[in-house]
Amino acid sequence: MQIMISPFSIGRLPRIVFGAGCIADVPCLAAHYGSRLLIVTGSRSFVNSDAWTTLSRELARRAFTWQRVHVAGEPSPGLIDDTVRDFRGTHFDCVLGIGGGSSLDAAKAIAGLLRPGNSVLDHLEEVGPELPYQGPATPFIAVPTTAGTGSEATRNAVLSIQGADGFKRSFRDDKLVAEYAVIDPDLLTTCPNQVLAANGMDAYTQLLESYVSSKANPFTDALALSGLEAARDALLPWYEGTGDLAGHRANMAYAALLSGITLAQVGLGSVHGLASPLGAFFPIPHGVICGTLVAEATRVNLEVLSARAPEHPARARYAEVGRLMAGRPLTDMEAQVSLVALLESWTRRLNLPRLATYGVAEADIERIVANSRGSSMKTNPILLTDAEIASIVRARL
Repeated sequence: MQIMISPFSIGRLPRIVFGAGCIADVPCLAAHYGSRLLIVTGSRSFVNSDAWTTLSRELARRAFTWQRVHVAGEPSPGLIDDTVRDFRGTHFDCVLGIGGGSSLDAAKAIAGLLRPGNSVLDHLEEVGPELPYQGPATPFIAVPTTAGTGSEATRNAVLSIQGADGFKRSFRDDKLVAEYAVIDPDLLTTCPNQVLAANGMDAYTQLLESYVSSKANPFTDALALSGLEAARDALLPWYEGTGDLAGHRANMAYAALLSGITLAQVGLGSVHGLASPLGAFFPIPHGVICGTLVAEATRVNLEVLSARAPEHPARARYAEVGRLMAGRPLTDMEAQVSLVALLESWTRRLNLPRLATYGVAEADIERIVANSRGSSMKTNPILLTDAEIASIVRARL
């Protein structure tokens, strides 16, 4: 029987270099663009590591010159604009971003604006005038040191202002995609357990949400299922320190990369819809939001699909993931129940905190829900009511 493939399109992807020790390839890759680098890192971990000592020595040996910007916490529009302003008139051949999702998002936005020189607020979704980005972007190389956001493979830089009037929004364009994504699982060796857990659940949530997205296609389906299988086998053992730790790191780096590719192509869902206001209004790490909400959001989506759209294909997709995670044959209903139970178990075993830990209260729910209907919520497999979205938050207070 011939399988019909519906039309789909895939946006620009970076050239991908993956493997233990491949950070050693960075000087050769950067040399394609020139010898003058702007290096964007986190504030401490990487620059205090042996990997930075080795990389900086090799860059110096090859006659590179560079300046470095460090990113402490999630990047703000102000950080991007200040950096672009500080380096106005300075030529860089390449921007090298090394770090977690915040560092890569900052590097991506800076690379996009160093040459045009204007404010990122000109392009930030749902914030400013949303002017079309014309470029040109400075060539950008992304080197992740965590396994979570998949920012090395996406075309958007997530920027935020935190507080009562805060926001978390994207600067998004295909021109911002990295020229190279260099994924070296060895860089994950010193990742703290709480970061490992949160980032791992971010990657898992992105894979699951993109698989059940209303825009899912056969290309992203294959990647999402491969990433989910890798996370299934690696996340908990890596967190608990059992088995082949190098293999677990490689599997989670791979899962995170695929999650970035799939989310960039087909979008996400209710967890990430809620992550935007929660991360803007409260000091909650993005991965913690994903990890603490994904089981409940999955349960609510399944209940709503069953009640309002029992023939919806997303129900079968959730069941397929449930069977994949269980590793055994199950009926659709058994697989859906099993998936929710497994995600609840992971939430407990990974010690993911409740929202109240960060100050979220019942009185905040209405405001959170009102600000949750951004781009991610639009690709949730079914439209949720305000009450249904509120129930997800309430269950995790």
